[in-house]
Amino acid sequence: MRQKMLLLLAVVFGLMAFMLTYKQLEHEKAKIRGSSEEQVLIQIKNNMVEGQEIKLTDIAALRVRREKDAFNRSREIPWEERSRVVGRRLEVTVVPGQLLQYTDLKPITLRNGFSAIIKDQYRAISIPVDPVSSVNNLIQPNDNVDVLGTFRFPDMRGDNSLDTVTITILQNVKVLAVGNRWGSPMGDAAAQRSYSTVTLQLYPDEVEMVIFASQKGKLTLSLRNFEDERIAKDIEARSVNFKSLEKEIPKYNKRREERRRLQ
Repeated sequence: MRQKMLLLLAVVFGLMAFMLTYKQLEHEKAKIRGSSEEQVLIQIKNNMVEGQEIKLTDIAALRVRREKDAFNRSREIPWEERSRVVGRRLEVTVVPGQLLQYTDLKPITLRNGFSAIIKDQYRAISIPVDPVSSVNNLIQPNDNVDVLGTFRFPDMRGDNSLDTVTITILQNVKVLAVGNRWGSPMGDAAAQRSYSTVTLQLYPDEVEMVIFASQKGKLTLSLRNFEDERIAKDIEARSVNFKSLEKEIPKYNKRREERRRLQ
């Protein structure tokens, strides 16, 4: 009987010790959580070597906890700064899972400024936009877009009447800046969405074509998924006017239904 009592007391004291330890651990965890905050940092997804250009598909967002105020002293790059990272070149070799740091990037000098982000053999030009032609000002630096133009041409019948035609001029064009912003968002988010120009990265011969098109008609930007780099060949031979639209509407809806079923 005595042995049973001793065994029971040992179990009781063991449970009490466990509860006290558990409460102490929870208390310490609460203290740690109270002195830390969640940060979303840039993490490398792929093996990359020195000098390689960073693309959006090479990075991912990683949520971590850091002590308050410690992040201000850290070299780790927050996810919200990704627009300043994409297009930059690496100073060192990095591996998957590694948190990207400012020291991992080749520097951009103040002397070079905006011109440093323009790739070799390319040019930067700005075109006027409004909320409709810029997807409600949701286009941001480093997005990829298609450039469409709407023009008034003489009717094919040869008379003096005009026909409105919309065509896709260029596909998969990189946006370098919106307004005068080409880095990460700062200040009021609503104010950052307000701009009247978009700066595109183009080849020199494309620059001539886009400038001419902007003077002769209205340009509209169509925003792409950041992973979509395809060039659709059928678009190059297609244009839309009132006659073709009237004829193609049933085909458009039929294709949409077929594609929806495949998704």
